[in-house]
Amino acid sequence: MPFRLLNSRMVEARVVPGQRMFSQRGAMLAYKGDVSFTPSITGGQGGIMSMIGRRVANEATPLMTVEGDGTVMFGHGGHHVHVIELNGETLYVEADRLLAFDGSLQQGTMFMGSQGGVMGMVRGQVTGQGLFTTTLKGKGDVAVMAHGGFIELPISPQRPVHVDPQAYVAHRGDVRNKLSAAIGWREMVGRGSGEAFQLELSGQGTVYVQASEEKL
Repeated sequence: MPFRLLNSRMVEARVVPGQRMFSQRGAMLAYKGDVSFTPSITGGQGGIMSMIGRRVANEATPLMTVEGDGTVMFGHGGHHVHVIELNGETLYVEADRLLAFDGSLQQGTMFMGSQGGVMGMVRGQVTGQGLFTTTLKGKGDVAVMAHGGFIELPISPQRPVHVDPQAYVAHRGDVRNKLSAAIGWREMVGRGSGEAFQLELSGQGTVYVQASEEKL
């Protein structure tokens, strides 16, 4: 069920009988064909425990199930859209950055502290994005949103990547994260922003970064 970018802020998805996809509620812009949209209670294949985990984590971004036979155009708030193709691996993404995704993907919730220890927990407090992040695993497409466009940065054991926590969108691969303090000249003159903390990602994979520190 591939997604196709129409422009930098809109994506089109083909819906076929017997398959389904999920999208953020209110993200449907237009559609052609016989397509239905219904509120999603569990939001994917994560089941009831996944739903409970997201609600406890304040990660319960309202989703809708999309089914039928036709094409649907998605977009939200004029945000830039990027399509990520998964081939069996897991994508870790902030819930509010999800625009739409293939219904064949298994959705879950991961406690960030399990990767970054105490620093992973601190990350949630600093960024305001919670202590959990959404996971999507399997083979299929995911459309994610960001301010000002995306860049993909490769992560390797020799070259970890440091990201402003508020610019972080998602990552995939065998990656660990931790938060570190980075006091610089902006803090010294009282004009600091998120640069007081950096999210360090190490291992092997890719991180997706938005071109703005604004929240969605």
